[in-house]
Amino acid sequence: MTYLEAIALAIIEGITEFLPVSSTGHMVIASTFMGISENALTKNFEIVIQLGAILSVVVLYWRKFFTSFKFYLKLAFAFLPAAVAGVLLGDYIDILLESIWVVIATLFLGGIVLIFVDRWFKHAEGTEEQEISWFQAFKIGCFQCIAMIPGVSRAAATIIGGMTVGLNRRTAAEFSFFLAVPTMLGASAKKMMDSYKTIQHHDVAILLLGSFVAFVVAMFAIKAFIGFLKQHGFKWFGYYRIVLSVVLAIVAYLMKIQM
Repeated sequence: MTYLEAIALAIIEGITEFLPVSSTGHMVIASTFMGISENALTKNFEIVIQLGAILSVVVLYWRKFFTSFKFYLKLAFAFLPAAVAGVLLGDYIDILLESIWVVIATLFLGGIVLIFVDRWFKHAEGTEEQEISWFQAFKIGCFQCIAMIPGVSRAAATIIGGMTVGLNRRTAAEFSFFLAVPTMLGASAKKMMDSYKTIQHHDVAILLLGSFVAFVVAMFAIKAFIGFLKQHGFKWFGYYRIVLSVVLAIVAYLMKIQM
């Protein structure tokens, strides 16, 4: 992996991690078409840039992380379903990650869902801050499990889950950001423990660069997303996903990329 490739992937991660477009899907797509082979460095790189993106949430919403212990308990409660599913289904998820066609299919189907989400949840147009109950937190966590399928989008699944239990768009989106912290920390910690011994000294600079770029880009992406969501809703993300999936399907077919 070159420094230019590292910057490109980190920018993609920073932009897409908290948007309902699937950061994992975009990373699989970018790596495939950039010809970046799967090795120890790329696996560790994906972990490190996720941690950089996570840090942007903590910095932007630092007051929320110092409110009360109950806040952390609710996050842990919401994280529980994904933790269990990750342990039970980890091997199957890794297999799905290897297929760009899985990503193409879920991008397309998820795009159709997002086009109609605003009509389904008209109650979610308010912007006032809402208190999230234990039941709501757990149900959102269950929705997060759907996002283990590459291309679904963790952000889309959890935000829609939040609106399903009665939250407005802003509260649902912000809780999605908060829930990303324990979710990605847990997943990243497990992967890091499995692969940290493979990190070479000359790879450290690439890892640090990627983490920093993802952190900075994610800061701007989160702020822009909240403003865009209040004004326009989800439909444009749906259109984007559909167009992207069709273009990718054509390109993948022409490049004879196997299922």
